[in-house]
Amino acid sequence: MTGGLYGLYERRLARELLQGDVPHHIGIMMDGNRRWARQVDAPPSHGHRAGADKIVDVLGWSDAIGVKIVTLWMLSTDNLRRDPTELTELVAIIEGAVSDLAASRRWRIHALGALDLLPESTAQRLRAAQELTSDVEGMIVNVAVGYGGRQEIADAIRSLLRERAEQGVTLEQVAQEITVEQIADHLYTKGQPDPDLVIRTSGEQRIGGFLLWQSVHTEFYFAEAFWPDFRHVDFLRAVRAYSSRERRLGR
Repeated sequence: MTGGLYGLYERRLARELLQGDVPHHIGIMMDGNRRWARQVDAPPSHGHRAGADKIVDVLGWSDAIGVKIVTLWMLSTDNLRRDPTELTELVAIIEGAVSDLAASRRWRIHALGALDLLPESTAQRLRAAQELTSDVEGMIVNVAVGYGGRQEIADAIRSLLRERAEQGVTLEQVAQEITVEQIADHLYTKGQPDPDLVIRTSGEQRIGGFLLWQSVHTEFYFAEAFWPDFRHVDFLRAVRAYSSRERRLGR
């Protein structure tokens, strides 16, 4: 398809979106950076940098259609077991990308993840980005760094137990009284609505531990493109697919 035809197709997709529901919260699994790098005979860091460069575009596309929250899975707890050299480069790229997002002050940054598992300098950069944009009104951008769905649930339970212990409640009482809502109130995403749509790039069709608790009623869209190649038209297709689905929410 030529550039001109792509432009026409994008405009048609955009018009269709005006007639459908737009997701309030989109989660994005930014997958395929390393495979993209291998295709161009480059080291993994080249793919990670290309992936970081894609972030601002996708956030802009999301903001333009009225999305209120975007959660970007930038580094999983499993990723922390990668080759130390690659991991060091990847973490540096993530630090730079998040700092640049914060410096632009276009969106409000919120850090998700087990920050205690990250290098202290990285955790400080994430907290600084969050603090710098705390007064920004507009779309919230959750940056999931050192994030794992099982880790989040375990952290939520620990936080809840500590809180109840400080209140003098016994473990037996907690076991009798604990509710889904209490656990949700201790997740990293406390106070935020669950994602309506999760997009995963690179053709992989797995959730991989992303927002395990929150995605019980989420719609998923799997794009074939590697993350650095993810285009506006791919984004519009994902949102169109979401808007065309009947969401029963378990009812």
